[in-house]
Amino acid sequence: MTLSVMFGARATSWSDITGLLDGSLDTMAEAAVASRLPRTLLATMAGAALGVSGAAMQGLTRNPLADPGLLGVNAGAALAVVIGIAWFGIELASDYLWLAIVGAGVSAVVVYLIASLGRGGATPLRLALSGAVVSAALSSLTSAIILPRADIGGLIQSWLIGGVGGATLDQITPALPFVISGLLICGLSARKLNMLALGDDMASGLGERVALVRLMAALGAILLCGGITAVCGPIAFVGLVVPHICRLVVGSDYRWVVPLSALAGALLLTSADIAGRLIARPAELDVGIMTALVGAPVFLWIVRRHKVKSL
Repeated sequence: MTLSVMFGARATSWSDITGLLDGSLDTMAEAAVASRLPRTLLATMAGAALGVSGAAMQGLTRNPLADPGLLGVNAGAALAVVIGIAWFGIELASDYLWLAIVGAGVSAVVVYLIASLGRGGATPLRLALSGAVVSAALSSLTSAIILPRADIGGLIQSWLIGGVGGATLDQITPALPFVISGLLICGLSARKLNMLALGDDMASGLGERVALVRLMAALGAILLCGGITAVCGPIAFVGLVVPHICRLVVGSDYRWVVPLSALAGALLLTSADIAGRLIARPAELDVGIMTALVGAPVFLWIVRRHKVKSL
């Protein structure tokens, strides 16, 4: 977080950061530091939320490829926000939040229902395929809505890339209750996700209410995805990469994976934002581009490691 505040288009020093403690904004460097504080807070919050939501989704679906982006949840949230902007003229961040959460929830339900069709129910492979299909369909609908609207097209296209640039406290504050609630729900679900990893029959035999556990974990993940997507736009691969890294460190116990995913997600997204600013300096690359550059090779590694064809 300190590095995120220091690095950007304008070079700053430690004295510029400490100068803010007395409210000083006398120099351009101090003003630059002040403008980076909300951005850093948003990157940290978004990374933590996406990391935990990915861990929760992988736990409740028992699918190593589960991720808000790959399962269509981000695409559903984005489509809902775009519809609100393009058709209803919604401008307030608080309204974006509700739209994004509803869109994320509807998309998650549709993916699960499609994957449940036929024999065998919602297997990991079917969930991944259904999520990919729904995500592609929703992204196409989003593009179809944006293309005829030259008045809002540029703004929405920039938002759809996913980024934390230009963040303000007024944007972050409305999302905080949703993110905190989602983190708490996923944290409380961690022990129960360990039971789900044993299989539905075994979990039921041990006294767990499987449907309620899945609903609880899904609610937490949807609150996190919807809240962050409304503020940052859809950011892919964080929820996929982070839980796998955490499992390499602490094993498969979700009581450790979930909280560590919050820390690792915050670290990954904040570092990606810093790298995006340094690579294209004095311009910058949005964090959504940087996470895609990191996440795509990791996705291929995960597919190869888990031999998805055998699922």
